Amino acid sequence: MSENIVSVQNIGMKYQSINGEINAIEDVSFSVSKGEFISIVGPSGCGKSTLLSIISGLLKPTQGRILIDNDEINTTSEKVGYMLQKDYLFDWRTIYQNVLLGLEISKKLNAENKAYALELLRTYGLYDFKDKYPSQLSGGMRQRAALIRTLAVKPEILLLDEAFSALDYQTRLAVTEDIYSIIKNENKTAIMVTHDISESISMSDRVIVLTKRPALIKSTHAIKFDCPNRTPLKCREAPNFREYFNNIWKELDVHV
Repeated sequence: MSENIVSVQNIGMKYQSINGEINAIEDVSFSVSKGEFISIVGPSGCGKSTLLSIISGLLKPTQGRILIDNDEINTTSEKVGYMLQKDYLFDWRTIYQNVLLGLEISKKLNAENKAYALELLRTYGLYDFKDKYPSQLSGGMRQRAALIRTLAVKPEILLLDEAFSALDYQTRLAVTEDIYSIIKNENKTAIMVTHDISESISMSDRVIVLTKRPALIKSTHAIKFDCPNRTPLKCREAPNFREYFNNIWKELDVHV
């Protein structure tokens, strides 16, 4: 790991509702190093996705600030790519056309970036499907295409908001293997929000546990496995995996 690429500083978020003010997040601070994979877990409704939207620049916090490469973020940044729960591929566009969408929107659709997008499709096993339509692909392949679309605009940081939760369990395991290897191969920094404790442990260098609303950081777990050529599936089989799981499970108070 090297220098910090993301710095979350004293973030707080309050909403106005019919029933008055809601305090969603309260004084959350952490940093993420370049190339690090961080997961954020917490009870349902604690503000995990809100925090990710603030980091992306889509939401302005009530207090605190976000720094990316030491620059304060007040709006969306080209350095950040956002991958959501659904793949949001357009059914009337081919996979290749879908992958180019971000480049079109950001007005970066040139010969060099088109070639880069094709190379990503080739590297990650979707080149032969580039002229197919989303309905002709499996859920796992669609999610891979969504990640390639995000990578095509060359972000430094990837935000994953429950990015695998729409998939069935077996597909989800396979896709996390795919996505993890792509993120590591491309040397991207990743921040993932998930409800799945096993997923967070198997993919992450650190897991940040939030309290119930208003969200505070309850604990941070450094995740270390001895398995060579680490993959999420290998991590799930590691002897210390269950210890991490049990510790985080207890902290989440999921039985309450």
